[in-house]
Amino acid sequence: MSTPARKRLMRDFKRLQQDPPAVNQWSTSRHNIMLWNAVIFGPDDTPWDGGTFKLTLQFTEDYPNKPPTVRFISRMFHPNIYADGSICLDILQNQWSPIYDVAAILTSIQSLLCDPNPNSPANSEAARMFSENKREYNRRVREIVEQSWTAD
Repeated sequence: MSTPARKRLMRDFKRLQQDPPAVNQWSTSRHNIMLWNAVIFGPDDTPWDGGTFKLTLQFTEDYPNKPPTVRFISRMFHPNIYADGSICLDILQNQWSPIYDVAAILTSIQSLLCDPNPNSPANSEAARMFSENKREYNRRVREIVEQSWTAD
């Protein structure tokens, strides 16, 4: 069944294949174009450098008028990522626009890793540590990076 949402996701998929961003990898579920798996690489020269962080993007038939539900599967320690892996990011909530595609979503999430907003915390401990003790925050991030190498 070809719906507007599925057609748009196919277009996003083709665009990713033609011009893949260097920041991540992705795939669709084998039997469901509405469920995507992605890996975001930690940006170079940051505490996240070397990390490989898995997440899922669950789309509805309202896409692209409504954003997907995006959730990290990998364990994360970040001011804007909840314990369940959901992400507090404006473009996934009140600043969503149909002009955003999958590449824009993944690139924005990767940018968020290095540029958190501690004033809108999803993880209050990480937000406090980011603001008050950057050295300890970076140490905790490095632990998460190392865990990402061995996590399934």
